[in-house]
Amino acid sequence: MLYDRWREIAREFAGELALRDLPGGRQWTFAQLAAAIDGSSSRVHGSEVVFPQGGTADFVLGVLRAWRDGAVVCPIEPGQAPPEFPEPPDHIAHVKITSATSGAPKLVAMTAAQLAADAENIVATMGLRRDWPNLAFISLAHSYGFSNLITPLLLHGIPLILGGPPLPEIVRRATEIAGPVTLPAVPALWRVWHETNSITNEVRLAISAGAPLPLAIEHDVFTQRQLKIHNFYGASECGGIAYDRSERPRTEPSCVGAPMCNVLLSLNVEGCLEVRGRSVAETYWPQPADALTGGIYRTNDVAELRDGLVFLRGRAGDVINVAARKIAPETIERLLATHPEVCE
Repeated sequence: MLYDRWREIAREFAGELALRDLPGGRQWTFAQLAAAIDGSSSRVHGSEVVFPQGGTADFVLGVLRAWRDGAVVCPIEPGQAPPEFPEPPDHIAHVKITSATSGAPKLVAMTAAQLAADAENIVATMGLRRDWPNLAFISLAHSYGFSNLITPLLLHGIPLILGGPPLPEIVRRATEIAGPVTLPAVPALWRVWHETNSITNEVRLAISAGAPLPLAIEHDVFTQRQLKIHNFYGASECGGIAYDRSERPRTEPSCVGAPMCNVLLSLNVEGCLEVRGRSVAETYWPQPADALTGGIYRTNDVAELRDGLVFLRGRAGDVINVAARKIAPETIERLLATHPEVCE
């Protein structure tokens, strides 16, 4: 399914730029990228697991070869040892390693259809455009990077530019060379790039995920650069969950935007967010858990759904009970941070 879709994309946009490696000084059209795979003699058995890693074009080529040969893809970070796990069932095409925000890292098994559905939701919700290529300074292996950079390229024809290390001068030069771009990043990078005046006018769509985006950064960038940073909230288990589509800075730090296209959100009896949709992964592997089963991902995030928006109020395990009243530590932290004598 995935490789067949890629071949359709490669034919449709054959002569257009697909992938550009700025540090390596190389680039490929969609036709050239397809030819590089078709002409590759290296093969893997469909029962094998392929572990693409790094931030170069080899990562993209490794994913395509695995799709061609029907192998399972499990992206890993540079220098990370491939995890050992039993062979997944035949219908599993992709295995993610969670970011361990709610405990020890887990393996998340996904079908090709689930992986493709997440890409479809992201492209539709964020309005990714082929004339604004994705500029990559985040990890290609992380769920955020893979779903925002790799699958939009291979399944929707959104060009990808590999920028290299996210150093301010490299970011500034890359955007000037690349022209109008979409730039996904994390709050720490947005802070550094803003403070070092590295965000050029060529950044047309700015996205932040991986951690809460402080309002101060969002407002400062908007005021000084007329650029709105769109907050994005997701999880390895289900892909994108919510996205801030607004063109003005948020007024509440707990707001993570509206539900993604084709994603249904609800709250369980404990007030935790539950995610339903075609992008929800199949199961944890090799040890299934009730949190991810039957097309539902049951998060630990205590949330409020109001006026079509999602507000995160903390994690279920961290909620403090005071005289039968539940208070999230994040609420206390935000209030303490308003005191003039509290720095961090």
